[in-house]
Amino acid sequence: MLTSLAVAIAERRAGKMGDRYYAGRSRAVLQRSFIAFKSSTWIIILSGFMEPVLYLFSFGYGVGKFVGNIDSGTGRMVTYAAFIAPGLLATSAMNGAIFDSTWNVFEKMHEARLYHGMLATSLGPLDVALGEIAWALLRGFVYAVGFMIVVAPLGLIPSWWGILAIPAAVLIAFGFASVGMAITSYFSSYQQMNLIQIAMMPMFLFSGSFFPITVFPRWVQSIIEIFPLWQAIQLVRGLTLGVINFGLLGHILYFLVMIASGLYFTTKRLDALFMR
Repeated sequence: MLTSLAVAIAERRAGKMGDRYYAGRSRAVLQRSFIAFKSSTWIIILSGFMEPVLYLFSFGYGVGKFVGNIDSGTGRMVTYAAFIAPGLLATSAMNGAIFDSTWNVFEKMHEARLYHGMLATSLGPLDVALGEIAWALLRGFVYAVGFMIVVAPLGLIPSWWGILAIPAAVLIAFGFASVGMAITSYFSSYQQMNLIQIAMMPMFLFSGSFFPITVFPRWVQSIIEIFPLWQAIQLVRGLTLGVINFGLLGHILYFLVMIASGLYFTTKRLDALFMR
């Protein structure tokens, strides 16, 4: 029965544009991730949600007691907790997406060899990419909603525009997941995978999560502004503080480019690896 279904799906897609790459069955990959979540990975996802909350209380209210109010970068003074909250939300979206699209994908690709089996069915490489990335997006959405439930009652979201930080977090997760999966598809060893952590650590420390980047010389600021996490934090911070301007569109465009390029290279790479 399953074989007949796979043949029927393949026949429906035959002759259509992109039928080599996409079978319209990416939800099957998403369903597999949900089954794994129910059995074991929920612990990892729960720990990923707790991390930004613990940072918020330890830094926002611990260190924040000694810092006092801080310039948000727009000339508006806010509490230190309100300053770092959007940075932690953006970082949470990045971390969740990166974990699902890098280490998780690497294990499935090289250890469990799940993609070999998936791509031997009617699924195409774009189905696999979209399914894995959709799971990362769902994780980013849950993190964003949970974090907002924590920080909103604390008065750390002073603007009603802050509700848009939730879809913004999903967009951020989409961008990081797309690029993360594309990069991982080119790695073949655990040693190479550690390069991802090496790249993420300086982004987390210097992208404006805990202090304005204006403390650095202008040439250093120019480098930081290229970082995707800086773009993410500026987008979320602008929404939570109600600083709405055309600059936010630039940040959105940045992530749309990340998404398009990440999906393209992931699809091409999976096709080259498994569809010979």
